[in-house]
Amino acid sequence: MRTKPLGLGVIGCGVIGQRHMQAAAERPDLFRLAAVADLRAQAAAEAGRAFNVDAVYTDASSLLEDRRVEAVVLAMPTAGRAELAIEAFSRGKHVLLEKPAAMSAQEVQRLIDAQQGLVGACCSSRLRFLRCVGVVEDLLRKGELGEIRAIRSRGVFPIGPTPQHEPPAWRLSRSLNGGGLAMNWGCYDLDLILGLTGWRLKPQAVMARQWAISPGFESHVARGSDGETHFIALIGCQGGLTISLERIELAPAHGETVCEIIGTKGSLRFKAITDMPNEVTLYTADPVKGTIARACWSGVEDDQPHHRGPVQDFAAAVLEGKAPKTGLKQALAIHQIIDAMYESARACSSVVL
Repeated sequence: MRTKPLGLGVIGCGVIGQRHMQAAAERPDLFRLAAVADLRAQAAAEAGRAFNVDAVYTDASSLLEDRRVEAVVLAMPTAGRAELAIEAFSRGKHVLLEKPAAMSAQEVQRLIDAQQGLVGACCSSRLRFLRCVGVVEDLLRKGELGEIRAIRSRGVFPIGPTPQHEPPAWRLSRSLNGGGLAMNWGCYDLDLILGLTGWRLKPQAVMARQWAISPGFESHVARGSDGETHFIALIGCQGGLTISLERIELAPAHGETVCEIIGTKGSLRFKAITDMPNEVTLYTADPVKGTIARACWSGVEDDQPHHRGPVQDFAAAVLEGKAPKTGLKQALAIHQIIDAMYESARACSSVVL
């Protein structure tokens, strides 16, 4: 096992990029923050000053040529990310991709083909660093639910007042992000579900529907946005297990975040979200007494593990030779489902995987 800190470069000095820098700065035993880059010279310079980084670049290729950089975080919009990751692999750099990993499953396969034994990881794993998820994983390992029949994840975020500043253009852009909410949040939901079940599920068919923002609320999104703000998907897996996903943002609806895993012996209910009260509840049943609820964990999730987790897990994968929580093969499985969701929504029919 290697003990020397990992020379890290971060490409993209926006909010998320700086969270990665902060997570790296907090662990000098794991990281040496070697370089930062951003097309915006001022953003790159400010990040360099904030994190005491001497090597500051305004183009990604220059950072990738820097021999002090052994691994990179790609923290910019999705379009073009695959090409940069392929260039990084060609230069012998390990790569951590922000979510979603790429614009499509086809792009992820190209990354796998270019990987050459280097570590490739994706930040769609964030939710799996939450404390509640660790509790759920433990209960599933113990077989508390029996045979799992259904998994449901639903997130509804009500519309608020008109924003004071125009939202980022990439968030709901097919050309910049590959799509809208299904890309931004669907990758988190699928990573959580597939990861909790040990990546053993074999999806067979997908039925999905998607909708753009409700008429009259266009001022809440960036001009030119063409991605969906609401999707519903039903995913049938080998053996009969069924996954139900729904996400809505900017909605005239009651807010809700809930995950449920339902089995033959019991079920679990929890929230995969930070900064609000949460509880993992196990429901079991007695033939005489009926359903019995037991709280297995409660608390308020700190968002720091959620943000630190992917980059610190990435470092451990490189330094200790471990597999990351979400590698490129897992990202491919996620994107195959998301691609099928978009295809199903366009065709108004189910798609066989």
